[in-house]
Amino acid sequence: MELKKMREMTEVELNAELKKMKNELFNLRFQHVTGQLENPIKMRDIKKDIARVKTIIREKELAKVQG
Repeated sequence: MELKKMREMTEVELNAELKKMKNELFNLRFQHVTGQLENPIKMRDIKKDIARVKTIIREKELAKVQG
């Protein structure tokens, strides 16, 4: 997902997206353990996307407190 799209989302949408990404990461880990994962790089990409979403959520929290 693009960073610009993430920044335009509301906190509720970001939390829903975060939950979806965590679920996807769980499924990828499960596939990795069972040897069914075709593209292991996808795990790395999902982890980075999760970090981005968490960062944006935190930025929005700080913006509420400051302003």
